Amino acid sequence: MKSLLTKAVDFFSGGFGSSVVQAVKEYYPPSMSEQEKAELDFRIQSAVDQKTLEAQKLANEAQAEFNNRIAEMEGTAKDLKTIPLLGPIMLFLRGCQRPIWGYSTLYIDFKVFSGSWASLTEAQESALWVINLLVLGFLFGERAVKNVTPMIERMIKAKTGNS
Repeated sequence: MKSLLTKAVDFFSGGFGSSVVQAVKEYYPPSMSEQEKAELDFRIQSAVDQKTLEAQKLANEAQAEFNNRIAEMEGTAKDLKTIPLLGPIMLFLRGCQRPIWGYSTLYIDFKVFSGSWASLTEAQESALWVINLLVLGFLFGERAVKNVTPMIERMIKAKTGNS
Protein backbone atom coordinates (compact mmCIF):
# COMPACT_ATOMS: atom_id res chain seq x y z
CA MET A 1 0.00 0.00 0.00
CA LYS A 2 2.82 2.39 0.86
CA SER A 3 4.57 1.90 -2.45
CA LEU A 4 1.38 2.65 -4.38
CA LEU A 5 0.80 5.86 -2.44
CA THR A 6 4.46 6.80 -2.70
CA LYS A 7 4.35 6.29 -6.45
CA ALA A 8 1.24 8.46 -6.66
CA VAL A 9 2.91 11.23 -4.66
CA ASP A 10 6.05 10.95 -6.78
CA PHE A 11 3.93 11.18 -9.91
CA PHE A 12 2.10 14.29 -8.74
CA SER A 13 5.14 16.01 -7.29
CA GLY A 14 7.47 15.24 -10.19
CA GLY A 15 6.79 18.36 -12.23
CA PHE A 16 3.19 17.46 -12.97
CA GLY A 17 2.00 21.04 -12.55
CA SER A 18 4.41 22.43 -15.11
CA SER A 19 3.47 19.70 -17.59
CA VAL A 20 -0.23 20.57 -17.14
CA VAL A 21 0.56 24.23 -17.70
CA GLN A 22 2.51 23.36 -20.87
CA ALA A 23 -0.35 21.22 -22.16
CA VAL A 24 -2.96 23.91 -21.46
CA LYS A 25 -0.92 26.74 -23.04
CA GLU A 26 -1.82 25.43 -26.50
CA TYR A 27 -5.47 26.17 -25.80
CA TYR A 28 -5.11 29.70 -24.49
CA PRO A 29 -7.23 32.03 -26.60
CA PRO A 30 -5.17 34.43 -28.71
CA SER A 31 -6.96 37.36 -27.08
CA MET A 32 -5.52 36.46 -23.66
CA SER A 33 -2.94 38.92 -22.37
CA GLU A 34 0.43 37.82 -21.00
CA GLN A 35 -0.68 38.86 -17.52
CA GLU A 36 -3.83 36.72 -17.77
CA LYS A 37 -1.78 33.78 -19.05
CA ALA A 38 0.65 34.16 -16.14
CA GLU A 39 -2.25 34.34 -13.68
CA LEU A 40 -3.82 31.19 -15.13
CA ASP A 41 -0.45 29.40 -15.09
CA PHE A 42 -0.04 30.39 -11.44
CA ARG A 43 -3.54 29.15 -10.54
CA ILE A 44 -3.00 25.81 -12.31
CA GLN A 45 0.34 25.32 -10.57
CA SER A 46 -1.22 26.27 -7.21
CA ALA A 47 -4.06 23.78 -7.70
CA VAL A 48 -1.65 20.99 -8.60
CA ASP A 49 0.58 21.86 -5.66
CA GLN A 50 -2.44 21.72 -3.32
CA LYS A 51 -3.41 18.29 -4.67
CA THR A 52 0.19 17.14 -4.26
CA LEU A 53 0.19 18.30 -0.66
CA GLU A 54 -3.08 16.46 -0.01
CA ALA A 55 -1.66 13.30 -1.61
CA GLN A 56 1.45 13.56 0.58
CA LYS A 57 -0.72 13.96 3.68
CA LEU A 58 -2.72 10.88 2.69
CA ALA A 59 0.49 8.92 2.13
CA ASN A 60 1.77 9.98 5.56
CA GLU A 61 -1.52 9.00 7.20
CA ALA A 62 -1.47 5.62 5.45
CA GLN A 63 2.11 5.04 6.59
CA ALA A 64 1.25 5.99 10.17
CA GLU A 65 -1.77 3.67 10.09
CA PHE A 66 0.41 0.87 8.76
CA ASN A 67 3.02 1.46 11.48
CA ASN A 68 0.32 1.44 14.17
CA ARG A 69 -1.12 -1.80 12.83
CA ILE A 70 2.31 -3.44 12.86
CA ALA A 71 2.91 -2.23 16.43
CA GLU A 72 -0.46 -3.66 17.50
CA MET A 73 0.21 -7.00 15.81
CA GLU A 74 3.88 -7.46 16.71
CA GLY A 75 4.23 -5.35 19.82
CA THR A 76 6.79 -2.69 20.61
CA ALA A 77 9.98 -2.41 22.62
CA LYS A 78 7.88 -0.92 25.43
CA ASP A 79 5.90 -4.18 25.54
CA LEU A 80 9.11 -6.19 25.88
CA LYS A 81 10.27 -4.08 28.83
CA THR A 82 7.31 -5.34 30.84
CA ILE A 83 8.58 -8.94 30.71
CA PRO A 84 10.86 -9.52 33.71
CA LEU A 85 14.36 -10.84 32.96
CA LEU A 86 13.60 -11.99 29.40
CA GLY A 87 12.41 -8.58 28.20
CA PRO A 88 15.77 -6.78 28.48
CA ILE A 89 17.58 -9.80 27.01
CA MET A 90 15.19 -9.86 24.04
CA LEU A 91 15.67 -6.12 23.52
CA PHE A 92 19.44 -6.55 23.61
CA LEU A 93 19.35 -9.43 21.12
CA ARG A 94 16.97 -7.53 18.87
CA GLY A 95 19.34 -4.56 18.91
CA CYS A 96 22.30 -6.79 18.09
CA GLN A 97 20.75 -8.26 14.93
CA ARG A 98 21.93 -5.62 12.48
CA PRO A 99 25.55 -5.38 13.67
CA ILE A 100 25.91 -9.16 14.01
CA TRP A 101 24.63 -9.84 10.50
CA GLY A 102 26.56 -6.93 9.04
CA TYR A 103 29.91 -7.83 10.60
CA SER A 104 29.41 -11.54 9.95
CA THR A 105 28.80 -10.84 6.28
CA LEU A 106 31.81 -8.54 6.19
CA TYR A 107 33.95 -11.31 7.73
CA ILE A 108 32.66 -13.93 5.29
CA ASP A 109 33.27 -11.59 2.33
CA PHE A 110 36.79 -10.88 3.58
CA LYS A 111 37.54 -14.60 3.85
CA VAL A 112 36.21 -15.27 0.35
CA PHE A 113 37.82 -12.30 -1.40
CA SER A 114 41.16 -12.73 0.38
CA GLY A 115 41.34 -16.28 -0.91
CA SER A 116 41.16 -17.97 2.50
CA TRP A 117 37.98 -19.73 1.43
CA ALA A 118 38.85 -20.29 -2.20
CA SER A 119 37.26 -23.72 -2.57
CA LEU A 120 33.58 -22.86 -2.21
CA THR A 121 31.06 -25.09 -3.89
CA GLU A 122 28.57 -23.61 -6.30
CA ALA A 123 25.83 -23.88 -3.66
CA GLN A 124 27.99 -22.13 -1.07
CA GLU A 125 28.83 -19.35 -3.51
CA SER A 126 25.14 -18.91 -4.36
CA ALA A 127 24.32 -18.79 -0.65
CA LEU A 128 27.02 -16.14 -0.21
CA TRP A 129 25.40 -13.97 -2.90
CA VAL A 130 21.98 -14.38 -1.35
CA ILE A 131 23.26 -13.55 2.14
CA ASN A 132 25.05 -10.46 0.79
CA LEU A 133 21.96 -9.24 -1.04
CA LEU A 134 19.72 -9.80 1.98
CA VAL A 135 22.06 -8.24 4.51
CA LEU A 136 23.14 -5.34 2.33
CA GLY A 137 19.53 -4.72 1.30
CA PHE A 138 18.54 -4.66 4.95
CA LEU A 139 21.44 -2.39 5.95
CA PHE A 140 21.45 0.01 3.01
CA GLY A 141 17.96 -0.31 1.56
CA GLU A 142 16.31 -1.58 -1.55
CA ARG A 143 17.54 1.29 -3.71
CA ALA A 144 21.19 0.47 -3.00
CA VAL A 145 20.64 -3.16 -3.96
CA LYS A 146 18.84 -2.12 -7.16
CA ASN A 147 21.76 0.15 -8.05
CA VAL A 148 24.31 -2.61 -7.52
CA THR A 149 22.33 -5.45 -9.13
CA PRO A 150 23.36 -4.69 -12.75
CA MET A 151 27.03 -4.83 -11.77
CA ILE A 152 26.50 -8.12 -9.94
CA GLU A 153 24.69 -9.57 -12.95
CA ARG A 154 27.61 -8.59 -15.22
CA MET A 155 30.07 -10.19 -12.80
CA ILE A 156 28.08 -13.41 -12.67
CA LYS A 157 27.73 -13.51 -16.46
CA ALA A 158 31.46 -12.90 -16.88
CA LYS A 159 32.28 -15.66 -14.40
CA THR A 160 29.90 -18.19 -15.95
CA GLY A 161 30.80 -17.19 -19.51
CA ASN A 162 27.25 -16.19 -20.47
CA SER A 163 26.88 -13.05 -22.52
